[in-house]
Amino acid sequence: MAKINLRDYYPFCNHDIFLDIPDEVATVLLEAERQEEAYRRRMYRHKAHYSLDRNDGIEHDICFASLSPFEVYEHKITAQQLNVAISALPDKQSKRIYAHYVLGISKSEIARAERVSEKNIRKSISQGLRNLEILLKNFYE
Repeated sequence: MAKINLRDYYPFCNHDIFLDIPDEVATVLLEAERQEEAYRRRMYRHKAHYSLDRNDGIEHDICFASLSPFEVYEHKITAQQLNVAISALPDKQSKRIYAHYVLGISKSEIARAERVSEKNIRKSISQGLRNLEILLKNFYE
């Protein structure tokens, strides 16, 4: 049996608490501590520090940008208009645009799945985007 101090493992622990643990658990804890230290050393050696935080709030503003109520409403309306416009397109064009731009499927994969040439997919998506542009322009006028 090995004896550990919980204060070493839990930073919120304010006083010493000693526990007897099996040797296998102690070995696992020691190995985890060594791996963590090796990771810190690698980060330091390779200068892999990615924080922008200079205590001037840049990192916080980038990570936690909150939208105003107007911006949230504008995004919602835009998404609704886009969905209406996409649903107004012919069926093949709307499915291909959705697959490529929303699901992130490449044009060649769409062509393989539909058993048509990639050129047809490119033309269909291109024409669908032109039709979408016309629909959205008419929607805003």
